[in-house]
Amino acid sequence: MTDEQIRTEDRVQYTITDDGVADVRMVRADKMNALDDAMFEALITVGKEIAANNEVRAVVISGEGRAFCSGLDFSRFKSMKDGVQRLGDDRDPLGPAKVMAQQTPYVWTWLPVPVIAAVHGFAFGGGCQVAMGADIRIVHPETQMSLMEMKWGLVPDMTGTQMIAGLVRRDLAKELVYTGKVISGTEAAEIGLATRTSDNPYDDAMALAKEIASKSPHAVRRAKELMEMSGRVPLEEGFAAEQTAIRSLIGSPNQSEAVAANLEKRAPKFQSYDG
Repeated sequence: MTDEQIRTEDRVQYTITDDGVADVRMVRADKMNALDDAMFEALITVGKEIAANNEVRAVVISGEGRAFCSGLDFSRFKSMKDGVQRLGDDRDPLGPAKVMAQQTPYVWTWLPVPVIAAVHGFAFGGGCQVAMGADIRIVHPETQMSLMEMKWGLVPDMTGTQMIAGLVRRDLAKELVYTGKVISGTEAAEIGLATRTSDNPYDDAMALAKEIASKSPHAVRRAKELMEMSGRVPLEEGFAAEQTAIRSLIGSPNQSEAVAANLEKRAPKFQSYDG
């Protein structure tokens, strides 16, 4: 089967639970979910499909088999050695991301609902950057993680150099990028690259996603929008966005339902997001 004939579902599959959690899985297990052109395209396509579905309230992304994602497919490195460059042309922008490699992790940041990465095995290079695109990373303690592009004479170019500074202390981020060192899931959690560790990252990620999905979808979407602005826009703009968000929420049907459910000590019954 040629690259042109590979279907999205040959690389990434997803289902949506009754409570609105999109369960996204990279399924190229025989290659430890390595990133070839088809995997890049599949991740972007699935991310966009989920973004367009107002029934989705949270997302979990994981990898089948021995790894979350082992990074760039080795065939790419072979072509680089032979002097062939395959960076990808500019395409329709996805926020600030214009090329395929950057859109692959950024689509999960761009999604209007929270995304949780359940990481096990290996998350190397581009795989680590895909995990960094999620809002939250739950990682097995023995997972091996690395921005290892320096090993191949490269720099992290899938948003990694720009996004890591928001997760890890700047000097530690520089050490990871300059050396390409491999760290464990435990160390990743200690320095902030991972949110926390778990012996069952997928199960814990799904449980957290279900908890988030039980909240008002309008409030959760507004919260993600505001949190993505934090530290990236002037305070005046951020404060104004908070006020715009709160004014849109107070007295809305789902906010009224949240209040009523709390006062009546029952589970809320929220309406789906309606834009």
